[in-house]
Amino acid sequence: MVAEHPVEIPVFGRVTRSTEGSFSGPNAWTSWTTANHSALQVGNAVIDNYFDSIGTVNYWWSHAIISDQSYKQIIGSCNFTLENTSDQCNAAVNYAFDHEFGNIDQYSIYTPSCPASPSSSPANTTTNTAASRSVRLKNSLLRRRVSGYDPCTENYAEKYYNRPDVQKALHANTTGIPYKWTACSDVLAKYWQDSQFSVLPIYKDLIAAGLKIWVFSGDTDSVVPVTATRFSLNHLNLKIKTRWYPWYTGSQVGGWTEVYDGLTFATVRGAGHEVPLFQPKRAFVLFQSFLAGKELPKHV
Repeated sequence: MVAEHPVEIPVFGRVTRSTEGSFSGPNAWTSWTTANHSALQVGNAVIDNYFDSIGTVNYWWSHAIISDQSYKQIIGSCNFTLENTSDQCNAAVNYAFDHEFGNIDQYSIYTPSCPASPSSSPANTTTNTAASRSVRLKNSLLRRRVSGYDPCTENYAEKYYNRPDVQKALHANTTGIPYKWTACSDVLAKYWQDSQFSVLPIYKDLIAAGLKIWVFSGDTDSVVPVTATRFSLNHLNLKIKTRWYPWYTGSQVGGWTEVYDGLTFATVRGAGHEVPLFQPKRAFVLFQSFLAGKELPKHV
C-alpha cells in the first residue's frame, strides 16, 4: 500500500520525512498532530544536555552517591554548554565513578546490581576509564548496567542477541560488524553526530501545534534522573493548570505529578529507568490515565 501523502516519521530529537521539507515552528507539525496523533508520552527522557547535566549531578549529590567535594569539583570544572568536556571535568567525574559510586545499578540505585557484570565490579575500575566509559554528560550515555526484577536481564539479552543463529533468524548483522551487539553502544555514542543539544524547542512547537505531552520519571534512576527532567522542563515556562500533588494506585502513593498547559509531568515512586520493569502496576495506571486523557488519580 502506497501512502497518498508524504509520510512524516518522528525520530528522537529530529524528524525526517519522505519529501523535502523543514520542521521548524508549530505549523510544521500541524499535519502530523492532526493525522491521528494527539498525544505523546516520554519516560526518563534526555531533553536538554545542559539542564540535564546539571540536574544529573545534583541527583548524585542529593542522593548521597557522591561527596560534597566531588559535587563542587564537577560543578566548578564542567562547562556543560560545550560539546567536549575539559580534562579537569573528566578527572572530577572519573574520580566520582571510580571511588564514590560503588558497585550499584546506576539505572536503579536501590536495587541489587548484577554480580555477573564485569563492568560493575570494583576490581575492574582500572579499566573503567574515560576512554571506555560513556558518560551521559554532553551528548553521551552512561554505560548501562542492568521485586520481580532480575538485575542481570541485560546480560542475558546481550548473550542471546549475539548468537549467530539468533542474528540469522532476525536477519540482523548482515554486514558482519566487527563488534558485539550491546544494549548501549559505545560505538554509536562516539560517532552519533546528528543528536540535538536540546529538544526543548521541539516540545514547544509540538505543544503549540496542539499535541498533549506526558513526561514521566522513575525516581531511582541516576542516569536520566528526575531532577534532570525537572530542570529541563522548568525552562519551557509553561503555565500550571493543576499544582503538584501525590497520585495513587489504590491506597499507596504512586508518585507525584503536576499538570501544565499542554504537558503533564509525573514521577513514579520506586521505579528505575525502565518504569514498567520496576513498578508495573504504577506504570499501568500512568499509561491508562494517559490514554484516557485524564489526570492521575488522587487519593479519595
